Amino acid sequence: MRKSFVVSLLAAGVLLAGCQAVNTTSGGAVGVQRQQYMFSMLSTDQVNQMYAQSYQQTLGEASNKGVLDKTSNDAKRVQAIATRLIAQAPQFRPDAAQWNWEVNVIKSDELNANCGPGGKIIVYTGLIDQLKLTDAEIAAVVGHEIAHALREHSREAMSKAYGVEMARQGATAFLGLGQDSVAMADAVVNYAMTLPNSRANENEADLIGLELSARAGYDPNAAITLWNKMSQASEGAPPEFMSTHPASSSRIASLQAAIPKVMPLYQAAKK
Repeated sequence: MRKSFVVSLLAAGVLLAGCQAVNTTSGGAVGVQRQQYMFSMLSTDQVNQMYAQSYQQTLGEASNKGVLDKTSNDAKRVQAIATRLIAQAPQFRPDAAQWNWEVNVIKSDELNANCGPGGKIIVYTGLIDQLKLTDAEIAAVVGHEIAHALREHSREAMSKAYGVEMARQGATAFLGLGQDSVAMADAVVNYAMTLPNSRANENEADLIGLELSARAGYDPNAAITLWNKMSQASEGAPPEFMSTHPASSSRIASLQAAIPKVMPLYQAAKK
């Protein structure tokens, strides 16, 4: 217990010394304003490059197995929907217009989707087919995932993880890029990318995703039906998506409260 407490204190000290307060996005109509703290030695570009390598590896493995889907109706739907959502991303952060966005679909029974740092999107066909998602529901889930990337929630989690790892390894972790530092970086990436999202992060992704969908011309009410379907699916074996996006009893209520804020955007987009 005492060792754990000391590590926590050291981690807090490292984070205070090495982190800077940032605003990754504008608040939008939904009003996401939480200030974030990012490790100053871990830039957005570094995180994007790290994830891009992992993303390409995933695509390569899927291609080798013959499950990288480029031509099906699911693939065409996802590409069209994501394109409309991506066009709205600069509303929250202008630099997203220069991101190297990628959208891919993988044939799998897995009920999952994600958008990694830098705009690397993967949707698994199981999510669409098993839950029988409408275009607006696909937009809700992809918009939610894009929001995680815009808010740099992975970098935020990695910043916290770096504080813990540096505290464990001592001040020498700050120096150079030796084998210990590289191993630490690998551990941090794996740790941060597989953690469940915090309730605060989930709420931000819900709200920003809701606005992205509305601006792209998709009915924001689809977010409610999407999460109802997710809740029903999680009553059996919880889908992979729910392991990193834990359900909250207040999620649907929060979305319902925000829908009136974005409905005018949806109505304007439909004209």
